[in-house]
Amino acid sequence: MRVLAISGSPKKGGFTDLLLDESLYGARAAGALTDKIILNDLSFKPCQECFRCDQAGACVIPDDMSVIYSKIKEADALIIASPIYFGTITAQLKTMIDRCNSLWVAKRKLKTVVSSRKLKKGAFICVAGEDRKVYFKNARAIIRILYSTLGIIYTNELFVGGLNNEPANSPKRKDALLKSYELGVSLINPVTTSGKQYNKIKT
Repeated sequence: MRVLAISGSPKKGGFTDLLLDESLYGARAAGALTDKIILNDLSFKPCQECFRCDQAGACVIPDDMSVIYSKIKEADALIIASPIYFGTITAQLKTMIDRCNSLWVAKRKLKTVVSSRKLKKGAFICVAGEDRKVYFKNARAIIRILYSTLGIIYTNELFVGGLNNEPANSPKRKDALLKSYELGVSLINPVTTSGKQYNKIKT
């Protein structure tokens, strides 16, 4: 099983990045192959609303989004991570999501995408300095729309808020790292006690 992680954080080594890496450790421990994309390291434009994907069936802008499209297609599971900026996901991540409109066009309008019998799984890790539930609600809604467009089942989430005054080695941060590791494991080996696949984790 191949797991792709996408980091929307511009800060390498920040807590969002650490949580995402920990989830990949968990996925690898469960037997998965993993890959990671740091959006801030790539160069790609926002969607230009040129509507050329309506005819081409794919985005025609020649930039690093082609790498992202390819890796998403190959993955069996996707983990997206983002800190909260101004009440929602980062600009880097939102730009990537807007560029996935071409995938929606191919699937919904042109119907050129052949559905796979094997449904992909998706998880979302989100970090906020303040513990404001409305921020997570906004971010979750955007990720769920993306996953629906990509044919991915939203199965796991980890929301970590109230970190502004937490030291680096605080119990809250350590607990979040453990839960992130467990999130990665559960994508490969889901443990269900109620018959539900969805695993909501908040800390």
